[in-house]
Amino acid sequence: MRPLSVLLAVSAAAGLGHAETLKPQTLLQDIVTFDNSSLFIKGERLMIFSGEVHPFRLPVPSLWLDIFQKVKALGLNTVSFYLDWALLEGEPGIFRGEGIFDYSAFFEAAKEAGMYLIARPGPYINAEASGGGFPGWLQRIKGHLRTADPEYLAATDNYVANVDKLIAKYQITNGGPIILYQPENEYTGAASGVKFPDPDYMQYVIDQARNAGIVLPMMSNDASWTGGHNLPGSGKGEVDIYGHDGYPLGFDCKNPTTWPLGNLITQYRAQHLKFSPSTPYTVPEFQGGSFDPWGGYGFDQCEQLINHEQVRVFYKNMFASGVTIFNLYMIFGGTNWGNLGHPGGYTSYDYAAAIAEDRTVSREKYSELKLEANFLKVSPGYLTATPDTSNRTGIYSPNTDITVTALVNYTPEGGSFYVVRHTDYQTLASTPYTLSLPTSAGNLSIPILGGFLTLSRRDSKIHVADYSVDDHKLIYSTAEIFTWKKFSDRTVLVVYGGEGETHELAIADEVKWTSTGPPVQVKTVKKDDKKSFTVVQWKTNSERRIFKAGNLHIYILDRNTAYHYWAPQIANSLSSLIVNGGYLIRSASINGTSLSLQADFNTTTTLEVIGVPLGVSELQINGETTEYRVDSEGNYIVEIDHEAPSFSLPDLSTAKWYYIDSLPEIQPDYDDSAWPSANLKSTNNTYVGPLKTPVSLYASDYGFHTGALLFRGHFTATGAETKLFISTIGGSAFGSSVWLNSSFVGSWPGSGAASVHNDTYDLPSPLVAGQHYVFTVLIDNMGLDEDWTVGDDSMKFPRGILDYSLTSNTNTTLPKSSITWKLTGNLGGEQYRDKARGPLNEGGLFIERQGYHLPSPPSSSFSSSNASTPFTGLSSSGVAFYTTSFLLSIPSSQYDIPLRLVFDNSTSLESGQEYRAWLYVNGFQYGRYVGHIGPQSSFPVPEGILNYQGENWVGLAVWATGKKGAQVPGLRVEAGTPVRTGRKEVEVVNAGGWKKRTGAY
Repeated sequence: MRPLSVLLAVSAAAGLGHAETLKPQTLLQDIVTFDNSSLFIKGERLMIFSGEVHPFRLPVPSLWLDIFQKVKALGLNTVSFYLDWALLEGEPGIFRGEGIFDYSAFFEAAKEAGMYLIARPGPYINAEASGGGFPGWLQRIKGHLRTADPEYLAATDNYVANVDKLIAKYQITNGGPIILYQPENEYTGAASGVKFPDPDYMQYVIDQARNAGIVLPMMSNDASWTGGHNLPGSGKGEVDIYGHDGYPLGFDCKNPTTWPLGNLITQYRAQHLKFSPSTPYTVPEFQGGSFDPWGGYGFDQCEQLINHEQVRVFYKNMFASGVTIFNLYMIFGGTNWGNLGHPGGYTSYDYAAAIAEDRTVSREKYSELKLEANFLKVSPGYLTATPDTSNRTGIYSPNTDITVTALVNYTPEGGSFYVVRHTDYQTLASTPYTLSLPTSAGNLSIPILGGFLTLSRRDSKIHVADYSVDDHKLIYSTAEIFTWKKFSDRTVLVVYGGEGETHELAIADEVKWTSTGPPVQVKTVKKDDKKSFTVVQWKTNSERRIFKAGNLHIYILDRNTAYHYWAPQIANSLSSLIVNGGYLIRSASINGTSLSLQADFNTTTTLEVIGVPLGVSELQINGETTEYRVDSEGNYIVEIDHEAPSFSLPDLSTAKWYYIDSLPEIQPDYDDSAWPSANLKSTNNTYVGPLKTPVSLYASDYGFHTGALLFRGHFTATGAETKLFISTIGGSAFGSSVWLNSSFVGSWPGSGAASVHNDTYDLPSPLVAGQHYVFTVLIDNMGLDEDWTVGDDSMKFPRGILDYSLTSNTNTTLPKSSITWKLTGNLGGEQYRDKARGPLNEGGLFIERQGYHLPSPPSSSFSSSNASTPFTGLSSSGVAFYTTSFLLSIPSSQYDIPLRLVFDNSTSLESGQEYRAWLYVNGFQYGRYVGHIGPQSSFPVPEGILNYQGENWVGLAVWATGKKGAQVPGLRVEAGTPVRTGRKEVEVVNAGGWKKRTGAY
């Protein structure tokens, strides 16, 4: 049960009326509780401001702390995460959570960083992951997925029991960082042919977690907002906290400057009150970026769509709705390495997130988000304020071109918040306006000292009234608040506005004041018989002002300057600092008389430390004692020198490459006797109804779920065969090629959207009657489809051959049964060989089956001729594999230097020279390149996968889909901006190198 004080808590935020109380709700613990306004953790009311991070998309455990620190530096206090079933139970019944898949290290890193976690382990996650996180072997079960079908439910038991045992261990009730749990994901969107929603199914998923020891509150993520699924109090299958997601700008990266009409939802709050008034307003996913498909426009363009302006307007619209559990999807995207992505996306999962795929934080949206999150951290009154759901104009401002949403506290100490936006949120106009606000000093027309406020294009602001800053009160402030901190000798408030904007703030009481920097207007105002207050007005520019009203020091900044400010909490303390400058301020701590900062710098800069505690006399930055001076404000001033380190990168164009043919399957003497036979005469996959072939040629029916697939069809010719019809399926942007014996028949090079393709090829002629022939078919499996629509089992959509036929010169169709098939994918299929890199990293290419893509392959199997490099390439269709090694000596203990491998774009190649390439770095598949579809040609590879102080192996499998062959125009290693870092040293992931594989064919 929740504490009585929580059960009786008064919350206006739900709009129930400040005198109403909540009915008791049974919980299984009393550490994480809630009322209708917000979550409580250990009795403290908190805003849960979260960002989504998927540990499996950064397979370097020693870098997880780096991500947590960058999220915390934003002012967020929580990370939400998915786990991917397909990576943890690639073999049915065998849960493998070791090495890079041991997520206890992720939980420990969160704990070290001081971050909370929201667990979302599935079993279904969506997440633009292959199969939506479902392992490929689910294709073989007959029952409908995501339903109460016993066969499906039984299939989930082992995964959920194991993963939830780990999550239970790290619950906050056991001293861990996990505070909330989401069973399933988006079980809401749509349904086809099954009972939906099915409370028995949801209850089973909830019970699985409870039986594994999960005692935390359960939350939902309703992707269909009007659905109101699994609501608290609805009976079987109900969650404790109802939530919905929101992606208001969609995913049209083609038109990044266009905001679609009607997508700024202003009725979120009213809908929340309709469905779940007794729980905090919760949004488990809100748009933090955008996915991008094959043939898309690239994440740089997506970042223009979901940019700092979107953060200002759409996030503040959510604050106007009173959201208090708010998760941004994504805050760090990472990489779809090792085939883990679904076919709707390419290798990068950058997502245009605030933290880029290479872990840099240079995007303006990162800084904008930092301003908003830090404001909410110091504004507890927001959590109990009642939002106005009317969204009427003309009340708080006479200008109806702007809309002002009020969030008002019924108790004076809470303050009020006024969120201002353009009524037409698409406008690019700059709009002048005035405010009429009710305050403790009476109804005020603002700005009092004359002039107008300004709302620039695609902007939104949060003005405050009766806002407490420690012992001081702001009657109002039109300038937005970044943060405030009480120090031993003063209280510092940091406010900001746009360049050239007029702003005002009013301080309760008549105060003695001084000011430095550009002049400000100051006036003492007495409203009727109310108490006097002091009004300050200024026009914002890039020069800082400090306005001192007694011991309240107000730092007045423009927005771009405010971007450089940080508010790190001092470890093991309730106190914080304010730091001006630096690329990233990770953390602060005090040991005796020493203040220690962990910080990153990408240029020479001046660092200002505001609010150094009494008794501190020494400053350390990244463990080094640093000289400083003290300015007139008592702030520490530090000059940081930054000099980029010298290091060299390998020149891959002159490297010694080793070459091997990776398509020996078309050679006359190739022996496929060890390959599995395609002998299943039925399938549980009903994608296109009954099989159109005598036996299933769906790869997952035989345990092959990832990467390249190979089929060999044996037949004895009648001599009349002239054409082959073949229908292949591989997911968006897939390709396929066909050979007859060693003769090239033809290819489908692929296009952006096509996941199925039908071809009719002319056969080399004449075929000799009575002679044995073999078709070799190579298909690129781009990942398994997700399963968003319950009941259509789209995750089961097959990969392989849907249909085929041989026809004669008289257009007679020959019996399909005359061809007998064998197939292969990764060696061992579900009994995959490379346990360290997981079940999805390898496909069915010859070099993958042999393990030649791993470090230190046997040189005796390769040619080292100078003529055999990716840049000389293939002269005809086929697959070639090239590998080389190089040494790196990069000073990574002091610097964080992102590296990437970059292909010269091959779109200029003539038709018929299209190629696909798989890029392997120390055995990890870290790039899938399809130049003629794109858009990705640059592939970041993190330190830890790359060994910055030792040997590295790069492999490149090149598939020429045309008879003209293909050459790689260029491949190079590039470095990003070196950052002097306070990050912990990165440990290289030792996943092992090549060893001879028993049974490899």
